[in-house]
Amino acid sequence: MRKIFWSFFEVFETVAIAIVAVVLIRTFIAQPFLVSGASMEPSFYNGDYLLVDELAYRFREPERGEVIVFRNPIDGSAYYIKRIIGMPGERIVLENGTITVYRGDVMQTLDELYITDSIPRGQYETTLQKEEYYVLGDNRGFSFDSRNWGPLPEDRIVGLVRLRLWPVNSAKAITAPAY
Repeated sequence: MRKIFWSFFEVFETVAIAIVAVVLIRTFIAQPFLVSGASMEPSFYNGDYLLVDELAYRFREPERGEVIVFRNPIDGSAYYIKRIIGMPGERIVLENGTITVYRGDVMQTLDELYITDSIPRGQYETTLQKEEYYVLGDNRGFSFDSRNWGPLPEDRIVGLVRLRLWPVNSAKAITAPAY
């Protein structure tokens, strides 16, 4: 009888440790994210299953070109996925599909090989404050992003997209482009 009790106790202990480990990892280190919508095509498609690194930005600042997941900047109820285009303190100018970034006296035009042909025409301009980022979807014609609701406050960022897990034939590590 005692052996049966200890066997059940060991199974219970193993299950409890596994549950605690999963909860800690999902809460503080990484969590899954399911892409919903077409705003990041062709980089990510509706139904893609991603792994988001929640730990990276506790040790370093976000960088231009990284794909992030963040809470809706207006009400916080939904999660979005977008690419960081502008960094704190920069002036961002979008003119007829071209993005120019101004940091002090330095001007840089971004060469965005990952976007689709559906580039909206017109002009948008903003200057970012401390702890603000400018984020855009790769599918510019079909993305609800910083052009609509303004700069993204840093405290809304959940994490950095690291891996595409699904579909299996598209699984890969995600890296930021070099501009």
